[in-house]
Amino acid sequence: MAAGLLALGLAAAGTSACYDFHLTGPEDAPSPNPPHLVSVSVTYRQPAGCVNSTTNCEDLVAFFGSWMRPGDEFFLRRDPGGFIWRGVATGVPVNFPPRDFAHTVRVYDPHLRDQPNQGLTAERLTVGGELLTVIDSRGTIEEAALVFIDENGQGRNPF
Repeated sequence: MAAGLLALGLAAAGTSACYDFHLTGPEDAPSPNPPHLVSVSVTYRQPAGCVNSTTNCEDLVAFFGSWMRPGDEFFLRRDPGGFIWRGVATGVPVNFPPRDFAHTVRVYDPHLRDQPNQGLTAERLTVGGELLTVIDSRGTIEEAALVFIDENGQGRNPF
């Protein structure tokens, strides 16, 4: 009987000496925090008179944003009976409050093809409901408006 108690005591001592290295906490690593993406309305007011002589004035207006890869630009739709063009940019990274540089945006307008900017403009452009007023390289082929986009898809001019 003494031998049985000794064996039982040794077994108990042996199992209590094993340390459980598993700590409580998450099993998986936390997932990375991807940038939040929103959809943003785009409106462009085209000049009424087409002074272009090199291309068709009935060509579509195209929108470009700095977050877009080449080839992701899209055409805006013209309102019936007017010179207002509209569209929705999808997958726009949120950058307001300012955490990074402002996005740059512009359109290609066939009405302005013969101008020094060769049809690329940021004038008369509303993004996320905000008329953009901060324009870089005005009147050149590099012309672009600066805009911040908030969590609600609202555009904001830089300070």
